[in-house]
Amino acid sequence: MASSLSLLLKQSQSLTMSRQLIQSIELLQMNHLELSHFIAQEVEENPLLEVQSADEAAAADHEEASPHPAEAGSEFDDGLVDSALLRDGERLSDGLDADFANVFPDDTAPQRADAPELLGQWKSMPGAGNGEDYNLEDFVAYRKTPRETLSEQLPFAFGAASDRLIAQDLIDQLDDAGYLHTDLAETAARLGVAVEDVERVLHVLQQFDPPGIFARTLSECLAIQLRARDRFDPAMEVLVANLDLLGRRDFASLKKICGVDEEDLIDMLAEIRKLDPKPGTCFEPRFSETITPDVVVRAAPDGDWSVELNSDGLPRVLVKRDYFAELSRSCGKNSERTFLNKCLQRADWLTDSLKERTKTIVKVTALIVRQQDAFLAHGVGHLRPLNLKTVADKINMHESTVSRVTSNKYMLTPRGVFQLKYFFTAAIASADDGDAHSAESVRHRIRTMIDQESAEAVLSDDDIVDRLKKEGVKIARRTVAKYREAMNIPSSVQRRREKRALAKAKGL
Repeated sequence: MASSLSLLLKQSQSLTMSRQLIQSIELLQMNHLELSHFIAQEVEENPLLEVQSADEAAAADHEEASPHPAEAGSEFDDGLVDSALLRDGERLSDGLDADFANVFPDDTAPQRADAPELLGQWKSMPGAGNGEDYNLEDFVAYRKTPRETLSEQLPFAFGAASDRLIAQDLIDQLDDAGYLHTDLAETAARLGVAVEDVERVLHVLQQFDPPGIFARTLSECLAIQLRARDRFDPAMEVLVANLDLLGRRDFASLKKICGVDEEDLIDMLAEIRKLDPKPGTCFEPRFSETITPDVVVRAAPDGDWSVELNSDGLPRVLVKRDYFAELSRSCGKNSERTFLNKCLQRADWLTDSLKERTKTIVKVTALIVRQQDAFLAHGVGHLRPLNLKTVADKINMHESTVSRVTSNKYMLTPRGVFQLKYFFTAAIASADDGDAHSAESVRHRIRTMIDQESAEAVLSDDDIVDRLKKEGVKIARRTVAKYREAMNIPSSVQRRREKRALAKAKGL
């Protein structure tokens, strides 16, 4: 049959995601910090957007916003979430202002002739006055970099300029842990010096502070620190050279090759524990990173739980429609009107998306709280199994939407701050045909059993399986082993060795 060309009309449906739809999905997935940056950028680029002041937002929310009870079957309509960002009505700065106001009460103010001068000096300090010029970085001490700290020690160790050049090059090659992973021959060839000179300089650098710096292996790092403590005897040298046996807790082999008894080996292990395997990390600033929760869960007066979106630090975005009307009347070019219309559409989209984001997050979180109310009341041992599909079906949302809502977001509860993903755990069958158990609660039980065991009664994986079965948990031995390894808990043989060694060390 001969082929031929023809024209046909055919109707079909397809889903095309617009740019704004994609951005709405991304907005839903943002955490507290990312959303703050996004709002600041939008306000900077769009002249029709403005940020409501903290006082106005707090006053408005105190009158209009109300907590959302996490009751079964509760609905979240537009009336419950009137704004994109809810507030508690109380600002932290109010309490701080009151504290500063009470530093010098009127009845205890110093009566001195130079009080005006002292007051002028106080107001000139960073952060004084009305607080507008306050900068926390003005009170933070300068922290030297590792390169600066080590370079300051060079003039006291090397007199020749060539040695200082080699030393500075080796300093630049240190990793974050303080180790030197480089070929000395290549360094010597690149600098045009002898390998013996590089080795001599490295030997001096290994005596720098902190002890253990410039080591090339873990054994060398520990050996350097032991020499500084004058504890690097022949037995300790053999122990450091056989760290693989120490990692396997093979204490019998270590006693044999080191030629020491059990008491001496315990002393040697105690000395090893005092050493720093990563001396370079002492240069790093040890700042605690504060997690800002996206949702706050509190106990309600009626015995239930209230769920609120945490708006601390988030501005409230408003659309300046009066300004838009004023500019529209003065616009004479079509390009200017087109720009204003696009700005208005973008502003409306942002405020609507923020409102929808608020309703969705509160709705999903409220259901999680209803499912995990036993955890909030009694702890991790009462965590129930939960998956994304269960939540999505109960609130009539797609599973991918629930996944985006719970990604990279945190919930502040009376028991601490948890990731929303923490409450989604696999189910483990019950041994007596009862309700299934959460995998996280089972891991908690395993960890508790092992923490409570003694050196004379260390539990094997089979023993843990039997105990869990008596508590109504049906679990296989390989699953217990998998959970134990995931929690970095050694085997029963290794734990028995450690507990016996620690018990004898405490008895000495």
